[in-house]
Amino acid sequence: MRDTRPKTLADAVRRLRAGDAAGAWAALPEGVRDLARRAGDGLARLRGGTRPGGAAPSPGRVLSETYAGPPGQRAYRLYVPGGYRGRPVPLVVMLHGCTQSPEDFAAGTGMDALAEAETFLVAYPEQTRRANQARCWNWFSPADQPRDHGETGVIAGITRAVMAAYAVDPRRVAIAGLSAGGAAAANVAAAYPDLFAALGVHSGLCALAARDLPGALAAMRDGAAGQAPPIPTIVFHGDRDATVNPKNGAALIAATGGRLIRREDGRSPNGRAFERSLYADETGHPAHEHWVIHGSGHAWSGGNPAGSHTDPQGPDAAREMWRFFREHPRKG
Repeated sequence: MRDTRPKTLADAVRRLRAGDAAGAWAALPEGVRDLARRAGDGLARLRGGTRPGGAAPSPGRVLSETYAGPPGQRAYRLYVPGGYRGRPVPLVVMLHGCTQSPEDFAAGTGMDALAEAETFLVAYPEQTRRANQARCWNWFSPADQPRDHGETGVIAGITRAVMAAYAVDPRRVAIAGLSAGGAAAANVAAAYPDLFAALGVHSGLCALAARDLPGALAAMRDGAAGQAPPIPTIVFHGDRDATVNPKNGAALIAATGGRLIRREDGRSPNGRAFERSLYADETGHPAHEHWVIHGSGHAWSGGNPAGSHTDPQGPDAAREMWRFFREHPRKG
């Protein structure tokens, strides 16, 4: 029998069945969400149960925004948690990988659900097909690497626009990304260590690991050295990644210059074994982490299958990144 429900409702049902409550809420038509907010009925409980006394929680909002400035223009998706009340909260900027969209990346990482539970903002800049046919961030392009230029400047501009429009704690602004988004996040953090307090790179590369497309392909295939931003950095990489060589994750950690504190083995509740290495900065304090997920390929560890390029069997990269960002506010 053909499904005649509106696509948004069908998508909400699919996401809810997959365990993605935040994605299910976001997929509902705005009118339905408004009714849920006013009535406090079961639809609102998609966002995490009831408050003491039986009142429904105030769900977060998904906003579609556009930034335009001297470096360029891009749309971005912004998640504002229901607990936001105008007091300073952290901000996490998330850069999707090739072929992905902000909506897909949000669904796969589950970062919106974390933002709702922990009360922080999440911005998802969107790459366009006009800029890159595969919707990859052009991390290898010299025009898109410097401060205040190209995509690096646009992403920083989006970050500042959110900080101007909302109460954001400037000591708790972090950036993370997957694959090309991870490499772009490293570039942005390297160009703006005064703006970002911490960096998360999943299946990505060092900052400035390549300066042209042939160099990018070689770096992805063989691994490449580059720069690490002078801020706390957490790296995730699957050891079976056939798209971006895991040597790139090791190279990024090596570039931080951190001293190994300890290395520990573990296993996620969903089955993947992993190795977690902690590194100290020049003051001796823990500052960097390197997670190697055994048996995982080019995919977001612990992600939701409602999004693309996810590995549900691995440790929860989104949760661990948020924990790391929370532990490393800007000093001073």
